[in-house]
Amino acid sequence: MEASALGRTPPRSGPVQLGLIASLLVVATGAWAVTGDRMSGMDAGPGTELGGLGWFTVVWVTMMAAMMLPSIAPMVLAHARLQTRATPAFVAGYLLTWAAVGVLAYALVEGVRSLDLGVLAWDGAGPYVAGGVVLCAAVYQLSPLKNRNLRRCRSPRAFISEHWRPGAVGALRMGIEHGLVCVASSWALMAALFALGVMSVGWMVLVAALVATEKLAPWRTLATRGIAVLLAVLGIAVAVAPDDVPGLTVPGSSGAAPAMGAMGS
Repeated sequence: MEASALGRTPPRSGPVQLGLIASLLVVATGAWAVTGDRMSGMDAGPGTELGGLGWFTVVWVTMMAAMMLPSIAPMVLAHARLQTRATPAFVAGYLLTWAAVGVLAYALVEGVRSLDLGVLAWDGAGPYVAGGVVLCAAVYQLSPLKNRNLRRCRSPRAFISEHWRPGAVGALRMGIEHGLVCVASSWALMAALFALGVMSVGWMVLVAALVATEKLAPWRTLATRGIAVLLAVLGIAVAVAPDDVPGLTVPGSSGAAPAMGAMGS
């Protein structure tokens, strides 16, 4: 579909737009509630056990719904201008992409864990590895690849003009494709979440806020650079002074004991 055709499409009425936004927020709020309940007491800090693949996949998809749905509201509204009834399929495709990312992350983490590398223990190189992952996320914030994909995430009209497909199946494919663009933009932030404690609701909130800021704030460059500085400071602190990082559960500490016990049971 040409961009001009999208531009000529009359906008949906105010109630329809408000209804779509409200629906996204209701689903996201419910996902936050479920996530908080399922992950209560599960945060053992960096290297937290992920549980079984099925359990983790369900929790991960719920996490992504909580973290990501508010920030894709402009894209959902742009899609709904053309075919409202297929918009749920678009959202489903978007979450399906993130589900696949979660499965790949699970395989990577559990694969490394199976090697039983003692050097990665928290009393070894663990803090430096966790801090290094967060620092890598800071560096990626400033990369051309990040900039290019974030710009595409923030441009609903350009994306829909380029990827338009009619019908529910077409909307599903568009959602998957938009998910791939957003994964390319935000994967490093998600890696930082794993490094800080993927079962921590507090770190989830922080990463979700960072994603929303860089996707929705009017000053994209300032947002990405500010986030890079924040991640750099956080990464260094995790590496050299993890006990002083607010909200970080140090593995093996009394704060991590409940999660270790829960996973053990």
